[in-house]
Amino acid sequence: MKDLKINSYEDLKKEGKSFYWASFFLPKKSRIKAGNLYSICRYFDNIADKDNKDRSTFLIESKDKICNDKKNPVNIFLKQNNINKFIFSDLLDGLIIDQKKITIKNTEELIKYSYHVAGTVGLMMSKIIEVKNKKSSSCAIDLGIAMQLTNIARDVYEDAQLKRIYIPIEWIPGIDLSILSGKNKTNLEQEKIISEAVLKLIDLSDKFYQNGFFGLNYIPLKTRLGIFIAANVYKGIGVKIKKYKKKYLKKRIYLTSSEKILITLKSIFIFFFIPIKHYKYVKLRDLLPNENI
Repeated sequence: MKDLKINSYEDLKKEGKSFYWASFFLPKKSRIKAGNLYSICRYFDNIADKDNKDRSTFLIESKDKICNDKKNPVNIFLKQNNINKFIFSDLLDGLIIDQKKITIKNTEELIKYSYHVAGTVGLMMSKIIEVKNKKSSSCAIDLGIAMQLTNIARDVYEDAQLKRIYIPIEWIPGIDLSILSGKNKTNLEQEKIISEAVLKLIDLSDKFYQNGFFGLNYIPLKTRLGIFIAANVYKGIGVKIKKYKKKYLKKRIYLTSSEKILITLKSIFIFFFIPIKHYKYVKLRDLLPNENI
């Protein structure tokens, strides 16, 4: 962990373009802290995804150091921002899961995995922007899950290259890594199965986004708009994927600058003219062990 460099902007600007865009709508203090959190999470994520080597030992050792060494830079950052170390530990557990050949059986496993690698980030982010109400935790987690589901829908082909399938196997009967990775050519029926599963992911993410938007009620006014824009920009990736309908995409979908501007303007309009109470929280998952710590 000696090579960990916590920075506010470099990683965010380089690898988190959607978040970087939305970060300009956050107060400076929150923007810096959010950038630092992203930098830490990206550091471990990059190690976990660096190659096909098993990085479990490093991640397990990192968990121990972060939880038990008060001089560890991540431990210091978590303490400074009132983030429970067990939440970060949950994040690393998700990255450890990624070190093995990934096969997710059903929706329940998908949601649980998405909590570990992204719902935890949503929960930590809520601490960064100083959300106080404990009722907000479920919404913060659900917003993180929503974004992860968007990631999975966008990266099916790339993930298959790493021998990972995050789409529940019960959604894609007869589809395996050789098909998803492009090793074997897909036929029309297989394309349809994959594309329908991707659209199902996006539909599920939409439900979690709604829960995340309900959580705006608990976010301080000074940071509320920035979070709303960030969520909508990310949600826009799923909207763009939907336009391709039954085509299995073997490329990553990005939003153009003009598309981000349009989403941002729409978000500002909705933010000021549609009451937050318009959104409702719907229970989509079971309570998590570290949800309210």
